[in-house]
Amino acid sequence: MFLAPWIWGMAVILGGVSWFLLGRRRRRQGEPPLENGFLPYLGCALKFGANPLEFLKEKQKKHGHIFTCHVAGKYIHFLTDPFSYHALMRQGKHLDWKKFHFATSAKAFGHGSIDPAEGNTTENFHQTFIRTLQGNALDALIEAMMENLQYVMLQSKAPKVQSNAWVTEGLYTFCCQVMFESGFLTLFGKELNSNNDKNLLSKQENERAHILNALENFKEFDKIFPALVAGLPIHLFKSAHSARERLGEALLHKNLLKRDNLSELVTLRMFLNDTLSTFDDMEKAKTHVAVLWASQANTIPATFWTLFYLLKNPEAMSAATKEVQSVLENAEESVSLDGKHISLNRKQLDNMPILDSIIKEAMRLSSASMTFRVAKEDFTLHLENGFYNIRKDDVVALYPQLLHFDPEIYADPLTFKYDRFLNEKGEEKTDFYRNGRKLKHYYMPFGTGIAKCPGRLFAVHEIKQFLALIFSYFEIELVDSNVKCPSLDQSRAGLGILQPSNDIDFRYRLKCL
Repeated sequence: MFLAPWIWGMAVILGGVSWFLLGRRRRRQGEPPLENGFLPYLGCALKFGANPLEFLKEKQKKHGHIFTCHVAGKYIHFLTDPFSYHALMRQGKHLDWKKFHFATSAKAFGHGSIDPAEGNTTENFHQTFIRTLQGNALDALIEAMMENLQYVMLQSKAPKVQSNAWVTEGLYTFCCQVMFESGFLTLFGKELNSNNDKNLLSKQENERAHILNALENFKEFDKIFPALVAGLPIHLFKSAHSARERLGEALLHKNLLKRDNLSELVTLRMFLNDTLSTFDDMEKAKTHVAVLWASQANTIPATFWTLFYLLKNPEAMSAATKEVQSVLENAEESVSLDGKHISLNRKQLDNMPILDSIIKEAMRLSSASMTFRVAKEDFTLHLENGFYNIRKDDVVALYPQLLHFDPEIYADPLTFKYDRFLNEKGEEKTDFYRNGRKLKHYYMPFGTGIAKCPGRLFAVHEIKQFLALIFSYFEIELVDSNVKCPSLDQSRAGLGILQPSNDIDFRYRLKCL
């Protein structure tokens, strides 16, 4: 009876030895240096996941500007020389930027493949997002978000802020609730005819309860998102799976049709789902869950980091507040609590270089996005400092945090400097250098090339609006002015803006206007 475990143990050992001797990739002539790692399938995944930045810096020091790592069944070629980034962008003939994103979306959100080649839909998702998140469509989103932010700050949270007493709350919790509720209303609208309803207050309370319930489902699902991207099935996470299904039910077309002021993005996506896809009702809804996640998962932590660094830096806070006041005065906008809301349009928001610099600096310090391209075929990658053979289905990746924390590009890179992205004239700074050469790519939280995040403009405007309104209506301060900056949650490395490892208490109250 003791023999069977021994046999199985030997089988596992022999299997591991066989993989080590036969299954490990061997570097061919002309290929980048190779790191297989010691674990079957996982390879370097555990070391990479523990601290991607330090892992890649160590391999960069060992191998130079390009090297290959076996990570969770994939062979990833990391490019670390920013002067070679443009060479990667020119390889559209050999590299596919959509394949990884399409597969990840289907795996994480549970809809069928959105790759037109798979036959489920003929929609060009990237063009849909460009059309509805940029250009004239952006103006409408900005206008709606401005209204919704003020509704959430001044009415939705009214029970907390009606008196002049200080309200203490977690800063991340506050940013999460305000940005999620405002963003949800901006994209997915409000209940039909609620403004003319006799029971308006009751309707608003019920709607807020539904949105905050969606927020709890979002957070439960978002917690395991890195595991889904890594390839683990969602059925291993029962509560997160249930949360995703509940989000899908809330965003079924039949429920969205009961709402007013849907954004152009959601309206167009509903039309294209119905006319160009073979998805069933729940799969259509889950493509909207993907839109919801994409609109919130990075904007919320980016908002937190921006406000946190402002609260920790009085000089930055003073400069930002003065800029907002100046823009409001020039727009002849007065701040009051009599029901008349502030209105700032896109042009006015674009005329805030100090806020731009502050947001960029906060995102530089907290961003850990990764740019992926998948090889369509065996080919030779020509870089500025050499050429390398790449195999079909291998991944070529950029990890911009290496760039953002490079002391040659950014002096004292771990320190927040609110004016780092301003030149001597107080305008946007675009001259950054490495080895005495000007960089084309120096700031990349949104990716680069054709796959650059199509919602980046809206995200930055959302954060500006949030800050402008916070400065206008509230007094804010940290509970502990000496509190240390929370560390970055490395579990989300590669997905965008990292969340803080812990929340920070702050307090706020309405100004006496």
